[in-house]
Amino acid sequence: HYGTLLGSRACVHMPAAAWGSGFLHAVLHTANTFSLPLCQGNAVEQFFCEIPQILKLSCSDSYLREVGVIVVSACLTLGNFVFIVLSYVKIFRAVLRIPSEQARHKAFSTCLPHLAVHSLYDVSTGMIAHLKPPSPPHPWTYLVVSFLYTVVPPAANPLIYSMRNQELKDTLRKLAQ
Repeated sequence: HYGTLLGSRACVHMPAAAWGSGFLHAVLHTANTFSLPLCQGNAVEQFFCEIPQILKLSCSDSYLREVGVIVVSACLTLGNFVFIVLSYVKIFRAVLRIPSEQARHKAFSTCLPHLAVHSLYDVSTGMIAHLKPPSPPHPWTYLVVSFLYTVVPPAANPLIYSMRNQELKDTLRKLAQ
């Protein structure tokens, strides 16, 4: 059905662009990380290996590397964000042209949970990754925050997508009372 609405070229170009930008981002971070000389060992006290923690282990001045990675990451993120916003504008315009109220409602009930999941994951991950304090109040803070932003958004997916289920809505209303 997507091939009919978008055309087969768009159905190939969109995933290729997403995969290409993701690959470019990964290669940039990997090359930057492996070119760092580590003088404080290689043990990272984290849930997973984050770049700021690796930079702390480096004995070289990594300011220009950090700035370069941040600039490229920001450009890729901004490009993806603009693409997502433009896609949703087109989707909402197409849905609003549907003549049947019931069909419009069904289309919106499919699109809005997807938008909520994107917003929850992208915004929470970005905020937590880039707005954390330079020195945490407790050594375990970064570990807990890293765990939360890798577990909570994916765990919320089933709940958000199941909000179309009337039985679940009724149960949540009863719990809220």
